[in-house]
Amino acid sequence: MTPPPAAGFPPPLESYAAGGDLVAILRSRVAAEPLNAVATGIFFLAILHTFAVYRFRVAAHHVQERHARRERAAGRPETPSVRAELLHFLGEVEVVFGLWAVALMGAIALSHGWPVARDYLGHTVNYTEPLFVVVIMALASTQPVIALAEDALRRVAALLGGRPWALWLSVLTLGPLLGSLVTEPAAMTISALLLSRQFYVLRPSRRLAYATLGALFVNVSVGGTLTHFAAPPVLMVARPWQWTTPFMLTHFGWRAVLAILATNLVYFVFFRRELLSLRPPDVADGLQPPTASAPRWVVAVHVAFMAWTVVNAHYPALFVGGFLFFLGFAKATAPHQSALDLKSPLLVGFFLAGLVIHGGLQGWWIAPVLASLSQVPLFAGALVLTAFNDNALITYLATLVPDFSEGMKLAVVAGAVTGGGLTVIANAPNPAGQAILGPHFDDGVAPIGLLLGAALPTALAAAVFLLV
Repeated sequence: MTPPPAAGFPPPLESYAAGGDLVAILRSRVAAEPLNAVATGIFFLAILHTFAVYRFRVAAHHVQERHARRERAAGRPETPSVRAELLHFLGEVEVVFGLWAVALMGAIALSHGWPVARDYLGHTVNYTEPLFVVVIMALASTQPVIALAEDALRRVAALLGGRPWALWLSVLTLGPLLGSLVTEPAAMTISALLLSRQFYVLRPSRRLAYATLGALFVNVSVGGTLTHFAAPPVLMVARPWQWTTPFMLTHFGWRAVLAILATNLVYFVFFRRELLSLRPPDVADGLQPPTASAPRWVVAVHVAFMAWTVVNAHYPALFVGGFLFFLGFAKATAPHQSALDLKSPLLVGFFLAGLVIHGGLQGWWIAPVLASLSQVPLFAGALVLTAFNDNALITYLATLVPDFSEGMKLAVVAGAVTGGGLTVIANAPNPAGQAILGPHFDDGVAPIGLLLGAALPTALAAAVFLLV
């Protein structure tokens, strides 16, 4: 059980005075707690930093090149430039929110004292979702699980001829829908790994690479809405609003499938010449062969560990404990395993932990903004706000708004999942996808490139949820 906020920080939303228009409400809340404005200012600086990471990486590359030239001219062996390494560190999107969380903690400590900052960081913030993403991403990226998913999608692609375009279409269609069963983070990890091994290694054009990334992010965001237990933004509302899987299938599921099919069809038609021209991966060209399969009993145990993690997603002691048992199993079955890479899952978990630290202090302005909107503007508002915050936080704050009609509840969740692909911070699984696919982009994924690649899928999903 999470202890109550220390010293009344952050102030509960119900503690603020009610009444007045939106501007008056926001002003009164800043007057009641001036740190609200500071925390939001730091949060938006962190968001601006995420859009600048590409520039930091480019600058790091140039600084290292100049440093290497000076070393060679002086007859010294080349060494890493401290300045270049610092710029490269600032250019890692996974560390951005953690870095700015340090500034946030400093602001809280200066304003309210270190015990309040310590208790907010250590008790008030809930790290269950970041921990879950670390574990499920690590499990989903193991060789037996990837081999199982790859084999299933290859069988589907074989029905369409087995060409790279068929696998591309299969992964972008079935992978996101898998998120309604094994959770969105697992679906993102599996889909991104398959695209990395079997599509991005074919070196598609920059436009197709970003279009695929945008489609993947949007499709995963909407593809987890067929059930009430797999998508983080749905999990936040399912219990307080009493939404069940039949309810999700009726109101969201079939629309999500339609939106995914529409996105994939439009992008396939637009890029058909390039997609049809791609030839299958060839090991002789240095491309990766299909993942080696493991014995069935090993695969079954992996699937059982994933199932345990999904079922106990709200109980960190259980799924983290299960993961420790899995590490022992992976060691015992090493001949059937690839090396377990924990770097990407840990970085993604760090990214999400930083995001929830900042996000927990944004309710003072997000909740009244949502409450001030009618149904269609609420959909649009949730979509836009999601681009600047985790969509699970948006839907969680919506549960705190009193007197929401059923139509408004549907609108805010639909808007939140529709906007889940616009930025890397819009949906919890996105950092996992970026970590896996980022190496295929020169100097990493550019936020503007992702935004442009996700714009059309977002528009199509919005049209489906609003008009169909």
